[in-house]
Amino acid sequence: MTKEMEFFLYLIECYACEKKRPTEEILQEWDKHGITQEIYDNYEIYHQERIENAYEDIDSLVKTGKHAW
Repeated sequence: MTKEMEFFLYLIECYACEKKRPTEEILQEWDKHGITQEIYDNYEIYHQERIENAYEDIDSLVKTGKHAW
């Protein structure tokens, strides 16, 4: 497993816990909005910052389709 995949799994599990929703539901939402690969591809940014920054960016992607930054 790559470091990117390990972080992605960590991120989605933490995000789901933060939102108090099942991980599967979160992944379905990301897929519905077409942002799953975008989130995965942002490993270099997300893993260097506070995880809350990633949550804010993901929330923005879900709501607007655009990054928070």
